[in-house]
Order: sequence, then C-alpha cells, then structure tokens
Amino acid sequence: MTRSRLTPIALGAIMLAVAAGVTATPSLAGEGRAIPAPAVDQPAAGPFQSVTLAGGCFWGVQGVFQHVRGVTRAVSGYAGGDRTTATYPRVSRGDTGHAEAVRVTFDPSKVSFGRILQIYFSVAHDPTELNRQGPDVGRQYRSAIFAATGEQARIAKAYIAQLARAKAFDGTIVTTVETGGAFYPAEANHQDFLTRNPTNPYIVRNDLPKIAALRTLAPALYRADPVLVAARATN
Repeated sequence: MTRSRLTPIALGAIMLAVAAGVTATPSLAGEGRAIPAPAVDQPAAGPFQSVTLAGGCFWGVQGVFQHVRGVTRAVSGYAGGDRTTATYPRVSRGDTGHAEAVRVTFDPSKVSFGRILQIYFSVAHDPTELNRQGPDVGRQYRSAIFAATGEQARIAKAYIAQLARAKAFDGTIVTTVETGGAFYPAEANHQDFLTRNPTNPYIVRNDLPKIAALRTLAPALYRADPVLVAARATN
C-alpha cells in the first residue's frame, strides 16, 4: 500500500499560516483551544465505532480527523436530510435540512469516543457559531453531533454540559445532539480535499491551521500520514 501524507508544500503552508496569524474561525483564532477531557467517557475497548460530526465545511473537519491516530476512516457527506437532496448543489442552498458532515470511524482501544469529541470541540470547529463557521453561513454549516447510539448521545450531552459549566468557550455552545437519520457520502471530488489541495486559498486560511492545532494540542494522537478515502478505495 502506498502511504500518503501531507506534502512538503502542505506542511510549509501550515507553518506559513500559523506564522502569519491566519485564523480558522474568529474565536478559535486558528490555534484551537485547550479544553478539559470529558469526565464521562466509554471504556478504551470494544468494536470499532462511527459517529457523524458536522462543524462547517466538511473539507476541514475531514482533514482533521484523517490525522487522528486511531481513526480508521473519515468520509465527507451529508446528514440530517433526505436521500433525494443529498448532493452538493442542493445542500449548498441551505434548505434541505442537511448539514455538511463527516462520518468518523475509530478504534476505541486507540482513541476513545470522548477524545474524538474533545478534538471536535477544541480543534475541528467553533461550537459557539450558530448556523455558520467562519466565512460559511447557513444551516448546512451548523454544529451538530449525529450520534450512532444512545450511549454516544448521552456522553455528548454530558460533555457539552461540562464545557458549559467550565466556561470553556467565550460564547454559548450551540452544538445540537441528534440520533437516528442516515448519512450520505459526498461526491468523490469532495473526499480528501484538504490533502489534495493544500495550496487552495480557502484551505490555507481556514483549515491548515486546524491541522497545526491538532499537532500542538494532541501530539500523542496526531498522525502525519492521513487515512484517506482514496487510499481505501484502491486497496
């Protein structure tokens, strides 16, 4: 299997973005935010799990979790709406009920569900922005956790309450927790977008700083070689 990783161009773009103070979102300031780990979590064992996370444009959210050790797959797609409207042109209109989202599959023996949530809140997006993320505005960019099980929903709600009590963010956390519903993978050109387009101005400004923040805030979980959708498809 050919191993894929951020190219020297991408790594250089990350460092330039950080050095220039480029912001990922207004409150996270492009450097993420150190927040406490969940007080309630699952045991570090058991079968692989999946959870669907929405937090703005799926390019950056997918890119972050592809660099998390223990994540075996991260797929960009749509959640919250109907199959008939699960396409980029329709979802972009903002009236389908869908959110741009990422289905994250992980090995609990290597990264717990709670740690997935900690990265989601601290690095992947700003949970205080309502129906937007940075330059992207609309319900399709909302902050939402689509839990696969009741236990996931319980842990996510407990963590949101914990972060609120700790005043971990300057604003109110607006993230919703939903259960049920289907996930629809996005078109091929939206998969692995960050890795394939590291010099894209949007990626440089909004998303590469998130990868740098992951490496800084969670060095033990950072992996230089992203787990790519394309790599899985060719094996």
